[in-house]
Amino acid sequence: MPRSMDLQARERQVIEASWRVIARQGMRALTVRNIAQEAGLAPSSLRYAFPTQDSVREKSIRAVLERLRERVAAIAPDSPSWAWQTFQELLPLDDERRLEMEVSLALGTAAVTDPLLAPLRAELDAEVYSLCERACAALGLERPGLARELQALIDGLALHVVLVPGDDGRWTLEVLRLRLQELGVACD
Repeated sequence: MPRSMDLQARERQVIEASWRVIARQGMRALTVRNIAQEAGLAPSSLRYAFPTQDSVREKSIRAVLERLRERVAAIAPDSPSWAWQTFQELLPLDDERRLEMEVSLALGTAAVTDPLLAPLRAELDAEVYSLCERACAALGLERPGLARELQALIDGLALHVVLVPGDDGRWTLEVLRLRLQELGVACD
């Protein structure tokens, strides 16, 4: 068991290092050498868990999706504020979520021309849409197209925060709160 824990910790270390490389230098810099240097590891030690560049990119975006799912799963499902808390998890309101959003955007952009990444990007998009649908249902908002509208609003807010250096994104909550109030929903 400790051996697999070591492998899981190593994989997490490498994925987080790859995220930092992407955020700082972009997708072109996502090389085994750069990731290994960022993680403080020998390049040869990455080859077992990440035998190819494609595997690094795939695991990086899957890790973004897994972390989002973990955070949402930690919200009490019967909580009256589940929807509001879930919407907040979709916004880059702290360093961790900002880094995840930067990675998601970089990999999403790469997916436009990379057929290996396109299904992963579609899976991430579908997950966000599903969360918006569930949030709308939890709020009693059943208007057709509303989940997609809220997803577009959240995506746009998140993109703006990531593109503006030093923006902590706190204002996005007020924008989202105002839109929900227009729909007749009080946010707590």
